[in-house]
Amino acid sequence: MIFPDEYKYVGVTHISPDDAHDEPIYFLSRYIIVEQGTDIGKEYSIYRVEHTGEDLLRKATKAELIASGEQIFKYDELLNLKDRRLLIETASELCKEGVNTIIFTGLDRHVTFVHDPDLSKIIDIEIVDVVPPEPSWLSLVVRKLESSGIFGDLSIRFKENTKDLRQFEGEKTVFPCSSSGLKGKCLDSDIVTEDGSLLVGCEISRKLFESRFPGLKYDFINICPFRSDIYTPQGPFITRCCLSERSGLATINGIRGAVVHWGASEFQVAKTIRELVQSMRKEKGEGQ
Repeated sequence: MIFPDEYKYVGVTHISPDDAHDEPIYFLSRYIIVEQGTDIGKEYSIYRVEHTGEDLLRKATKAELIASGEQIFKYDELLNLKDRRLLIETASELCKEGVNTIIFTGLDRHVTFVHDPDLSKIIDIEIVDVVPPEPSWLSLVVRKLESSGIFGDLSIRFKENTKDLRQFEGEKTVFPCSSSGLKGKCLDSDIVTEDGSLLVGCEISRKLFESRFPGLKYDFINICPFRSDIYTPQGPFITRCCLSERSGLATINGIRGAVVHWGASEFQVAKTIRELVQSMRKEKGEGQ
């Protein structure tokens, strides 16, 4: 796949490099889109270019044809050129019947292109969390950040991996916190006096239960993402934990991911996801 890192590296001209050996090239240009013809029937060619010099305009030394003619389709809808996942997915849908390159125009009228789109370059990240409340807090934050465009350059796609704790509701069930609205008892607001409770929580919940109600016999379901009895990540993930010292990059059951604290801010969530993706791409020998 060829997908310029920035649209500033893409120039547009009406002159083919084959017909303009002495024409200078702007110093940022790494690719040139040649547009020829009329509004009724325009044709496009795309070249990878090399140049020498120190000035703003430089002498072209090489022009390599990437695609031309019917291999290229110009997409008419204006898109956010910083949303790389969107452009890769859109190009993949449009590349058929001999078309291998899609030219996109941005909301600011700049242009870029995707040649031989490769969906494997998109990283899927699971949002591992529990509900209720619904949507889960982490899903709500991640989706809000995603809609802002802050992850546009990362070529990532999110999917939920949430477990519904309502399956454990009951008179003898004890949950960590009453703010969830779950039906049962809660450690922060109720008193347990008899054996036979089912505690649904993490190791911190377990310690609190045993501190508040010493000697009582109970069953325990661990929902901590590091030791969960009910779910595990199936791929790269972002999750949360009540222990701040676990925040950062992490591995659960051999799967790479990242952890934020339950009280993390939107900035911390975004920062942690970026660190995860950059780490994964570095391991693969890919650019940022």
